[in-house]
Amino acid sequence: MTVVCQIRQWKLEDAADLAAAINNQKIQKNLRDGLPFPYTENDAVAFIQATLHADKHTTFAFAITVSNKAVGSIGVFRKDNIHVRTAELGYYIAEPFWGKGLGTSAVKQMCRFIFENTDIIRIFAEPFAYNTASCRVLEKSGFAYEGTLRSNAVKDGRILDMKMYSLIKE
Repeated sequence: MTVVCQIRQWKLEDAADLAAAINNQKIQKNLRDGLPFPYTENDAVAFIQATLHADKHTTFAFAITVSNKAVGSIGVFRKDNIHVRTAELGYYIAEPFWGKGLGTSAVKQMCRFIFENTDIIRIFAEPFAYNTASCRVLEKSGFAYEGTLRSNAVKDGRILDMKMYSLIKE
């Protein structure tokens, strides 16, 4: 059975679902630093309020939903200066929904939205090299692997390689 997901703007009533999804060290180990752990419903409310008030020209942050319940998060963040038509993609899915194709579906939906509604021409993602599931989501979504960024990050005291993927507007 295929699980269908939709992306949509965050709502304050998503806070409990968001907190439940991201309050998981298996997810947090694959994200950038700065998220509290444990992640509370108050943290979720603050995040949702920030996304709803963010610059609509530079920040595109959506809930990934199944039956209108938030099960993950996806965002595209415009760069600046000479990279103003380039944006970075980030996402995660709640662990109970892993392996069901939701990541690929959400990434495809998000990229289509960005290319149809903005002047962005390049979307890139930089998963940790060990995060094979995320790399596979990007590959299945049409992203091209551009190379390995060696010793590109420090996470939990470890120096890590990252992979660079991109999708170019046709």
